[in-house]
Parts: sequence; structure tokens; C-alpha cells
Amino acid sequence: MHLLANTTGVIDGSAEAIDLAQSPADLIILSAADSELALFAAAHDALGADAPDMRLANLLQLLHNYSVDLYTEQTLFKAKLIIVRLLGGKSYWPYGVEQLCQHARDHGTQLALLPGGSGHDEELKGLSTIPAEDWDALRNLLATGGPDNFARALSLANNLLGKQNKQTQPTPFEIAGTLPANPTQGSISSTIIFYRSVIECGQTAPITALAEELILLGHNVQAVYVASLKDKSSQDYLKAHFAKHKPSVIINATSFAVGDPDSDVLAQQDCPVLQVTLAGSSEVQWLESSAGLSAKDLAMSVVLPELDGRIYAGVISFKSDSFWHEATQIRLVTYKPRKDRIAHVAALANNWARLHHTPNARKKIAILLANYPNKDGRIANGVGYDTPASTINILSALAADGYLCGNYPESGNALIEALQRNRTNATSSQRSAIAISVSEYESLFNTLPKELQNAVQQRWGAISKDPFFLENSLQLPLLQFANVIIGIQPARGYNIDPKATYHDPSLPPPHGYIATYLWLKHISKIDAIIHNGKHGNLEWLPGKSVGLSNSCTPDALIAGIPQLYPFIVNDPGEGTAAKRRTSAVIIDHLTPPLTRAETYGPLKDLEALVDEYYLASGLDPRRIDLLKENILELTKHHKLDRDAGFTGDDDQDLQKLDTFLCDLKESQIRDGLHILGESPQGQQEIDLLIALTRVPNAEGQSFIRAIADDFQLGFDPLDCDMGKPWSGPRPDELQNLTQEAWRTTGDTVERIE
Repeated sequence: MHLLANTTGVIDGSAEAIDLAQSPADLIILSAADSELALFAAAHDALGADAPDMRLANLLQLLHNYSVDLYTEQTLFKAKLIIVRLLGGKSYWPYGVEQLCQHARDHGTQLALLPGGSGHDEELKGLSTIPAEDWDALRNLLATGGPDNFARALSLANNLLGKQNKQTQPTPFEIAGTLPANPTQGSISSTIIFYRSVIECGQTAPITALAEELILLGHNVQAVYVASLKDKSSQDYLKAHFAKHKPSVIINATSFAVGDPDSDVLAQQDCPVLQVTLAGSSEVQWLESSAGLSAKDLAMSVVLPELDGRIYAGVISFKSDSFWHEATQIRLVTYKPRKDRIAHVAALANNWARLHHTPNARKKIAILLANYPNKDGRIANGVGYDTPASTINILSALAADGYLCGNYPESGNALIEALQRNRTNATSSQRSAIAISVSEYESLFNTLPKELQNAVQQRWGAISKDPFFLENSLQLPLLQFANVIIGIQPARGYNIDPKATYHDPSLPPPHGYIATYLWLKHISKIDAIIHNGKHGNLEWLPGKSVGLSNSCTPDALIAGIPQLYPFIVNDPGEGTAAKRRTSAVIIDHLTPPLTRAETYGPLKDLEALVDEYYLASGLDPRRIDLLKENILELTKHHKLDRDAGFTGDDDQDLQKLDTFLCDLKESQIRDGLHILGESPQGQQEIDLLIALTRVPNAEGQSFIRAIADDFQLGFDPLDCDMGKPWSGPRPDELQNLTQEAWRTTGDTVERIE
């Protein structure tokens, strides 16, 4: 039999045989919850000289049958009382329950098999050998939770061992409450939300560390625990709390999603809500992982909270098994705060809160425009988005709200012209309006993580080799208009294929790129940054996928800076990368206005000939033959025969062409670009509304289908053969709309629209 040494409490639940190598004791307590074991250890220490001779063990290390047998032989044989907390009941640990019951019968050992949750389990109660009154008292104390009640449970265990008077009444532990805190006079009020279970298991170190970091930044901090954000009592407590303590920022350390805006108390506060992770993995696993967080942590504390609109701020603690509790012979697993990541979260929270308290006239904002690929003709390109015109609209909105925007360009074209008079990614000789000296840059560059410094120097060499280098400085692609800086996002590199490397997870950015962001953060000291339009490249720089470290490039360059990111609504996937890797707040914008492709040029001529052909059918055979010949020749001349799927059968090919033209005409295409803050006008608005009315809702209905049903046309306008001759009803309301031919199903769809 292969035995694993007991080396860690952070385990994966695999059923390997493990030798815990514990010596015997009077009291044995088993639980699958690391938090409960830590509480029992603390309660043991609090009893001092009155503490029982006790051993603690994690059930997950006793999943293998041989592990159970070995533990029974080495540790349990002298036990007077065995307490087991079983989440999931007997079926969770059937062999272990069977062996413990047999051991209790054979040796007269007291056995308490307790459910792991707050409910009753009559089967476990029936298998236990302690008095029913004591079983109920133990279950009640541990189900209520908290350090005081675990201490009382240990006192009750002492009584069963004949050593101490028992205390069976649990200390009230409210569903929701606030941790005691030293009163502070900070001008910024912040609230940390975390699970009640964190207090129950005595694992508040990350919460306390985060609160202390925020206090150092001048915050008046409230740390509130809840059973769940979906729990009604917790919601009522939060409402009362926020009525007294209006937050400037909220930091949420709970998981999952509320999913209902009407009951999401956090979303109802007029402030940013940052989301943090108390990771279930170890710090070593996180450091060595390119993914960052485990799938479980990603799902519960990143993906689901995104549904409630949380701003992901990162991970603040990890499971640690570094503490060996000698008295109970167990390596305790606790939440270990990660100081640098707590500082990162506190800085981000502080900067979001400062945006609320700083007068608009004093705020400094940067707007960066994507440039992919790195040609001047692609400056400020955005997918389906008029980035230059949208930038002017943003500036106008800022100016109207009291921001100092200076004499900014009057139009999108004027903005692009101004940027092109400055240094760009495509020009390497122009002097820029803004530059950073090499000495300034080096002093900032040297504060970056050594791994990043080495990667940049190995890939790109000396600063003087950078295309932005000129006269002992780095020229930056930025323009300043009072308190607003507008610039071109630097390229990820030079002398490379931008399309092949844009999303390269291993390519470090060059010096000019880094200089731009370091200047914005440390020299200009911007309060917020807007990456305007899909999509930039910051979110694709090297580093972990989610739960970044200080060494990850996006974090090293803009950590702590609030970021807004207008992004096209129909591509949430790429926007998600920015949310999870750079804490960006995505502002969805509309797709470009949609319209029908219609027919034009040769296609319009073909459509007219086809209509004429079918109208003449049965009237003039000689004219029909001539029209057929002209139609087929014109189709082949414009090389549409392949697109239409011609087979060589003239009659069938004419029908295929008719269907092809109908489908093409009904196709949805873009009509221009969306401009942020503007709705389509005139014909664009009409065409967009028509396009939207075609889209079925959750029940499969749409306006187009509803009209067809109301007229009892007997077909589905969203799923039909457009070229099929129409033989259905022709109601006057549709007949009188136009003088165009009404021959096919496609003509019917057009009239409905």
C-alpha cells in the first residue's frame, strides 16, 4: 500500500491512503471544514489548563478505507469521546461511520455523529452513543457557530469526559452584524461586506488587514458580515446600515450573484462596488499558475458577481497550512492575507472614492484611443464605433459637467489631424507635445517588478533603440487640453506583425509603451482613464488570466487607476478580459445602425428583369425566352451564378436567382458607425427599428411574426423560402403599401416590414 505523508491541509479530496501519524488522545474531533478545525484549536487554547487531551483531523484526509483503519489503530483506540461533523450525512463517509460505530460498540467509546449544516439528521443521531440531550446541545452550539459557541461545545465535551460543568445554551450570533472598529475621522466612508462564516471560523485576518489598509488611507471603515446577500435578514440589516453610513465605496468579499436588481442592496447604493476574492487555493499555487485563480474561485467570486455589475479588484488572501498546532497535532489551514494585493485593492477603492469627493474642475482624465494595426489611417479605430466623434462627445459632456477640458478640437476629424501632428505609432521623427526624460523614465522603470524589467530589456534592448526615443527623452503620443489628456495607445512593439502579436500573452511591451502609462500614472497623476472603443491592447499584456499579481504587466502599469471602457455591446467576450485583468468598467454602446442590404446597380437591374419575366409569363413566349436569356447572361457576366448556386437547368436557375436576390435584399448590414451619446436619426432610425422588430423575444415572438399572425398569412416570415411564389392572402393593408410586384414570399416579408 502506498502511503502519503501528512504534509498539508490544502488537499484536493483524492482518496489516497494517508497516515496522519497522530498519537492517541481522550477527545478526537473530525471535520471536513478547515475553518471548524481552526475554531476548535482556538477554543482548546482558550481553555488553558482545563483543555482536554485532544486531536483534530480533516475528514478529507481519511477518505481512503486504509487511512480509516490506520487512524483507528493508531489514534482512536484510547479515545473516550469522538465527535464527527458530517456535511452530507452518513453517505458522505460510509466506511468511516461504519468503523466508528463498530469501534464505539467494541470499546464503549462515546460517539457523537453530527450533521455539518444547521439541520437535524435523525440517522446520525440514532447512530450516536451520547445522551440525546447532549447530542442536541452539541448540534445546536456548532450549528449556531462562532468562537464563543465552539468554546461552549468544547466545555460540553469536557463534561462528557467527566472534567467540567457543561454549558449548553448557545451565545446568540446574529445573522448579520458589524465588526467592532476603532472610530476614525476619515472623510471617505467605505464598507467591506463578507460572510458570517468568516467570523464563525475565526478567519477574519484578510478583512481586518484590508480595513487597516483603508484606515491608513483616511477611510472611515465599516466591516459588515452577512449570511448571504440573498438572505432577507441580511438585506434588511444592510439597508439599515447604509441609511446610517452612506458609503463612498463598497468592497464585496462574498461570492455568487444576487441576480435581482430590486433585492441587490449593494447595487442600490450610489457608489462603486468592488469585488474581491478570498481564494480557496494556496498562495504557491497562485504564484505558479498562469490562470491565476482556480475554476471554482473564478466561477463563484468573479464570473457570477459580474452579473451584478461588480468591479473586479483582485484576490486578497489564500488558504495557508503553515501553522502547526502542536496540542492537537494538526496543521491548520487558515486564510492568509496577501499584503501587496490588499494594498492594491485599497488603492483602487480609495481612488474610486476620491472620484466622488474631488470637484470635477480638479479631476485629471486621460482618454486613450486604440491604433490597430499601427498605421496612421487606423488611429482611433473602434469596432462599429466612430471613436473620434465619440471622443468629442465625451469631451463635451465632461466640459458641461465642470471638467476643465481646454480648447479641444471641434470635430472628430480635427482631433485626428491634431494627433497626427504629434508623435504617432507610425512616425519616428516628430517631436511630441509631451515627453519624459530618460532619467525620469529610468527612475520609474526601476520601480517595476524585476521580472518585467528583465523581460523588456531582453526583448527590446536599450531605451535608445525605442522608436519613441529622441534627444535623450521618450516622445509620448499624447496631447493635453487643460486637465484632459488625449492620446494614441502605444503599439505593443515594433518591427513585428501587429496582427499576429496583438493578443500575444508572452510579448512584453517596449519602453515607449511603458513610458506612456508610467507618465500618466506617476507624473500627470491622472484620476481616471478612458480606453475609448474596442479594443485596446493593455488587457492582453503578459500576466495571469485573472487574479493578477504585482508582476503581471497590466497591474504593474495602471494598478489603482479607475478605468472606463466604452465597448460594443455584441462582443462581451473581449470586454470580459478588460474587466477581469484591468478592473475596467465596461460601458456598452450600441452596434452601428442596421439596415437592409436592398439591391442596387446590376443587382437592381437583375431584380427588375426577373420581375418582368414572371409578369410576362404565359402572355408572350417569345419575350419570355428573350428575358430569360438576358437574365442568365447578365448573371454570368457579373459572376453571380456561383453565388446563386446555378446548376445548368435554366428554369431552376431562374428560381435560384430569384431566391438569392430576395435573401440578399433582406440581409442586415451596417449603415455607418455608432457615435456615443447619439441615437440614429431619420431613415437610419427607421431601418434600425425594423431590424430590431425582427428579433424574437424569449417566447419566440417578434413584431414581424405578430403582424403575419394578425393577417393570418399562414407562414413564418423569419423562417421561409424567400423565392417561393406567394399564393397566400393579400390583405388590402399590405396590398396598398406599394406598387412594387407582389410575387414571392420575400415580397410578402418586405411588405410586412
